[in-house]
Amino acid sequence: QVQLVESMGGLVQPGGSLRLSCAASGIIFRLYAMGWYRQGPGKQRELVASVTSGGKTNYADSMKGRVTISRDNAKNAVYLQMNSLKPEDTALYYCNAKAPIYNLDYWGQGTQVTVSA
Repeated sequence: QVQLVESMGGLVQPGGSLRLSCAASGIIFRLYAMGWYRQGPGKQRELVASVTSGGKTNYADSMKGRVTISRDNAKNAVYLQMNSLKPEDTALYYCNAKAPIYNLDYWGQGTQVTVSA
């Protein structure tokens, strides 16, 4: 059974930081590209950042310079360090595992990030 479990979301003040974690199980983690997506109130889900199985990273333009994605294949985990958070970053943040060559795509349940004074 595949599970992606996000954690470490929460309430943070503008300008603050959070480090989200996603623990994966039931997959051969090192073969998957991992990503973080978010869906704000009344908005579509959008990519925040991704990292390939080889470690190449990609960031949404709106987040460049403020977020860093990293993965630890030994721990089957992916992280998202977010800095200088803004109220418009308020959203449900989802972890995604993707292996297109196998047509496999999995999602976590999400962790809420609220940026408010």
